[in-house]
Amino acid sequence: MTQRLHLVFGGELVDPQGNTFRDPSEIETVGYYPNYAAAYDAWKAAAHATVDNAHMRYFIAHLHRLRDEETEASPTEEMG
Repeated sequence: MTQRLHLVFGGELVDPQGNTFRDPSEIETVGYYPNYAAAYDAWKAAAHATVDNAHMRYFIAHLHRLRDEETEASPTEEMG
């Protein structure tokens, strides 16, 4: 069975419409998860806990995609 690792992380953004962190040294690692469903649940809990701060954002990174060097990167992964 293929393992599909995911990372949930987040922090305060400079602009709530963007994806630039205000202070990258303050990025919170919520955790690593063995599948998307578990990562989604963790993401949702973290997002709900910070709902009063419009600048806080959490993301799910698909770590399994980084491990597969044979797979072509998506257009968003190629952006600077």
